[in-house]
Amino acid sequence: MTQVTTLPEWQALKALARTDGTMHLRDLFAGNANRFAECSRCELDILFDYSRQRVTPAIMQALMKLAEARGLRTHIDAMFNGDIINTTEQRAVLHTALRASADRIVYVNGKDVMPEVRDNLQRMHKFVDGVHTGSIQGATGKHFTDIVNIGIGGSDLGIVMATEALARFRNHNITLRCVSNIDGSQLADVLEKVDAERTLFIVCSKTFTTIETLSNARLARQWVVDRLGDGAVAKHFAAVSTNHKAMDEFLITPQNRFTMWDWVGGRYSMWSAVGLSIALAVGMDNFNFLLEGAHAMDEHFRTAPFDSNLPVLMGMLGIWNHNFLNMDSLAVLPYDQRLHRLPAYLQQLEMESNGKRVTIDGTPLEYESGAVLWGEPGSNAQHSFFQLLHQGTARVALDFIAPVNASSEFQGQQNLALANCFAQAQAFALGYNEADVHAELHVRGMDDATIKKLTPHKIHPGNRPSSLILFARLGPKTLGKLIALYEHKVFVQSVIWDINAFDQWGVELGKKMAEKLAPAVENPQSAKVDPAVQGLLGYVSKWRR
Repeated sequence: MTQVTTLPEWQALKALARTDGTMHLRDLFAGNANRFAECSRCELDILFDYSRQRVTPAIMQALMKLAEARGLRTHIDAMFNGDIINTTEQRAVLHTALRASADRIVYVNGKDVMPEVRDNLQRMHKFVDGVHTGSIQGATGKHFTDIVNIGIGGSDLGIVMATEALARFRNHNITLRCVSNIDGSQLADVLEKVDAERTLFIVCSKTFTTIETLSNARLARQWVVDRLGDGAVAKHFAAVSTNHKAMDEFLITPQNRFTMWDWVGGRYSMWSAVGLSIALAVGMDNFNFLLEGAHAMDEHFRTAPFDSNLPVLMGMLGIWNHNFLNMDSLAVLPYDQRLHRLPAYLQQLEMESNGKRVTIDGTPLEYESGAVLWGEPGSNAQHSFFQLLHQGTARVALDFIAPVNASSEFQGQQNLALANCFAQAQAFALGYNEADVHAELHVRGMDDATIKKLTPHKIHPGNRPSSLILFARLGPKTLGKLIALYEHKVFVQSVIWDINAFDQWGVELGKKMAEKLAPAVENPQSAKVDPAVQGLLGYVSKWRR
């Protein structure tokens, strides 16, 4: 496509950034008593309130025109139809097919993939029921009480995020533990807590070659063999992969293998058999509800007009903040501890997808692409980094996320969380100006000299753009909608920027270099490496026990 900066729609937004974009949110609210009604949408029982974004009707109209000029509707249809939109890997992008309705037909290279998707779900259901009822047992005939998921990136983050979010739905006869990091300490801690006879390991690796996952899986396999014998591997390991030869070599039995497809990227894979650990933790019914919620958001994204389409609104507001208001990052602030791993999950989703420097045809970008995403649960964040957000110089946009009803039995506590959430959103938007400070300090009886001295330190500029996502209660369907909302938001932005959101070549370079350096770290004295690395290896030799 033509570089987006040359489009008249982009130039119109640049002009608006110099006029409407400089208006303070305090003035925008003061000038329009209906701003909340005009700048919020409630769809699928999710309220998206963008009234605290620095936008006017003219800006929103211009953003929608830019989406149309970039052919967003055509790109959405192409994704859902199974077209090859991951052009660097020549793949379709069909995580949406994993949660599609039973009667849907989706073709990839002329083949309907839905029968395989449905078969995999049925096999998952049978396996989960078998573990829960005890008909699937360990090598000594004991029921499984512990599941250890071994994976990294998309084979870990979604599982951890979802099972933490849905903790109140968990099967209390099963404890799920996840191992991802390569340094061994995480695996060691897990193995200290579990009984080999009652532990099932699930190895999640699309290629079954990921060094972190295989290193941990091999150690876990040896741990099982040392305690239960060679034959126990077949009973105590399952796998999710496309690499059947590698699963053969690992001794994963056919009935314990689950399919992945090359048209599902790792960071979009929790909806596939990668979600087996989620289903084991919270039950297959709740996993299906998760899929239903995501499917509902898929259909909304696919069919809703842009001006009421939550992913489109969210994505285009992100474009406005990043490219026109120069917001360098997005802080995601869930006001529910159950969602404490959501920011980490969204980090991979957004930064691995849209952290690109060239267009789809390989032309260097003339504009900023994906922003840095980070965050922490709200009340903790207030006592951590909100100081910088309120009074620092960093340019940060904000997403507040909160359920109305508590995820515990303590509704009074959630009421306090909501009060904090709403108050912070208002404070970031409206700020606390010089007149506010003077009035406060005069009431406290301070003299004019002290007031003058303190005033610069107490001013909050405000005008920090934020969105607030509110819903009734955190459950499987709502979580499915929420994750799909962010997935599609990422896609919207990739279309505007003309980048491929579905490859991740930036992940590969360091992994390749690590494989080459692994022998050098094992035996530093004989290594022939770059002088800078050689210096590090000298300390490895000196300090290794």
